[in-house]
Amino acid sequence: MSKPKKKQINFTKDSILTLMQEIYNELVEQRSTAIRIQNKMVSMMKEPEDMTLIGPVIEKQQKIINDCVEKKLQLSKLQSSIWEKQSSKEEDFDIANMDEDVLKTLLDKDINSSNEKFEL
Repeated sequence: MSKPKKKQINFTKDSILTLMQEIYNELVEQRSTAIRIQNKMVSMMKEPEDMTLIGPVIEKQQKIINDCVEKKLQLSKLQSSIWEKQSSKEEDFDIANMDEDVLKTLLDKDINSSNEKFEL
């Protein structure tokens, strides 16, 4: 069996903006689902003892909501950086021109959130 050929990824302004829009849409969906679950759990509480059963679920959903807000903020910083590059009339956009700290932070958060999902 031969190895599959590696695909080359080309970053352009449009492809990065499209990717960021997809990320944003997924964050909105994830946040909406977490809020829906959280509200459903709260509505199921009838007695104080229910909090011991439902409390951890609500806490987990609140963490997802907070993570989504944090990721949206990071995404907006990234978009702002791209906007600045685009506004400066640079014809060739290169991801290397972006702020390395913003990219590193975004990647680290994504890796950490992925690891947390597998631990739960």
